[in-house]
Amino acid sequence: MAQVPRKKPIISTGTAAQNRRARYDYKIGPTYEAGLVLHGPEVKSLRLGRASIAEAWAGEREGEMFLFGCHIPEYQAGSFMAKFDPVRPKKLLLHQKQIRELVGAITREGATLVPLEILFNEKGRAKVLLGLAQGKKMHDKRADIAKRDWQRDKARLMRNKGGE
Repeated sequence: MAQVPRKKPIISTGTAAQNRRARYDYKIGPTYEAGLVLHGPEVKSLRLGRASIAEAWAGEREGEMFLFGCHIPEYQAGSFMAKFDPVRPKKLLLHQKQIRELVGAITREGATLVPLEILFNEKGRAKVLLGLAQGKKMHDKRADIAKRDWQRDKARLMRNKGGE
């Protein structure tokens, strides 16, 4: 009997895309959840988990916040009329107070606004989790790796000692 290939599950709630490298490259400060303005085929493509935010960043343009460099590929089952640019800037929905706060932090402190993940909330709306980030130096990255290795070794030692 031939095995039928399984389709990738459709994401209704939870994480659609994750920037795993962000926590390695940056010290993440406060996080903000922002809505995303998307076209219909972009949402369908996101629900299939086909987005990449590895090289994305958020910034201000004309008093509004946008997500730049986020790649959401075209929805394959869509019609030819529903074509869109996969890397177009996507508008972020934030309160004016939050926008002023973020723009101030970016200009004053030299921080970067990095998307950590794109998710769907309980209502099925696409949201992006943004982190106010400071770049790490190489020695900070090495210290984090050493700390993580020590935690892993410590857990292994405790597990082995408890079993004896």
